[in-house]
Amino acid sequence: MTSSFVEELKATCAKLSQKGKGVLAADESTGTIGKRFQSIDVENVEENRRFWRETLFNAKEVEKYISGVILFEETLYAKTGDGTQRLTEILTKSDIVPGIKVDKGATIQVGKDGDGETDTNGMDGLGDRCKEYYEAGARFAKWRAVLKIDVEKALPSADAVEANAKSLARYAKICQENGLVPIVEPEIVPDGGHDVEVSRTVTKGVLTKVFEHLKKENVSLELMVLKPNMVTPGSGNEESEKDDLKVAEYTNEVLLECVPETVPAILFLSGGQSEDAASRRLNLMHKLQKESGKAFPWTLSYSYGRALQASALKAWSGDNGNASKAQEAFIEKAKSCSLASLGEL
Repeated sequence: MTSSFVEELKATCAKLSQKGKGVLAADESTGTIGKRFQSIDVENVEENRRFWRETLFNAKEVEKYISGVILFEETLYAKTGDGTQRLTEILTKSDIVPGIKVDKGATIQVGKDGDGETDTNGMDGLGDRCKEYYEAGARFAKWRAVLKIDVEKALPSADAVEANAKSLARYAKICQENGLVPIVEPEIVPDGGHDVEVSRTVTKGVLTKVFEHLKKENVSLELMVLKPNMVTPGSGNEESEKDDLKVAEYTNEVLLECVPETVPAILFLSGGQSEDAASRRLNLMHKLQKESGKAFPWTLSYSYGRALQASALKAWSGDNGNASKAQEAFIEKAKSCSLASLGEL
């Protein structure tokens, strides 16, 4: 990592750590965005994907609430509908940092046969790809590790946690060496009927192991961003959308115990929560911390995909004449997230 990269990485981290702003996750793979389009009966073709993302990026006053956007590779190189500029130029003109998803998805590699535990593909040639993405204008990257809870099978296994922590750490180091701020995303997916106490224990163990390996790889913690799940009950648990107070208390507890103060920002993934729940709980975390009389040592904000786009997608519904309605719905939700990230919702 050259000294010039260090200064640039610091500047990127500063932008991604701005109070009252978050990161839009617009990095859905072609398959994932296809599922979202299917819900509104929209064909999953490049033109529709480009139109949708261009619509979000051009929303009025988006820069008030969004500091960065995670892009899928297709979008990093895509041009606007009129062909006059790259989509990334829309972002940079609004002082929004373009980022890039660099992992290539989860694959079943670790754990016992039949348990379905995964590691993440994409390490081969990652350094070269990071160089190309940097040249294309990206200034940060994201790598998602996927872990699941199954109480009966004692999952996640120690092997799965270890393998994914190692991958996240190696990815982070490669990114920093090539001028990209790494967003480290160890996601414990909400599938299952487990309670919030189980989620707390697992999340604590995963984050502890992730930072253990980040330190072993000599990753500069002050030049990275953490993107964790909130500590929530499983989606199959009847309390999954109800107990906001426990979610907020346990999430604060785990982060304050496990995340070093040198990390500049923690930006939550929405993890299948409804738009309202993701905002309410983030807001409550800040209120609880204010009541404690101590400020968070890092910026605590959001990096949502579904929780910023669901209402906007419905407003669009594949009719390009509804673009302005979609933008209004997107900005309304982004403003709500922004207020939540300040404890002012």
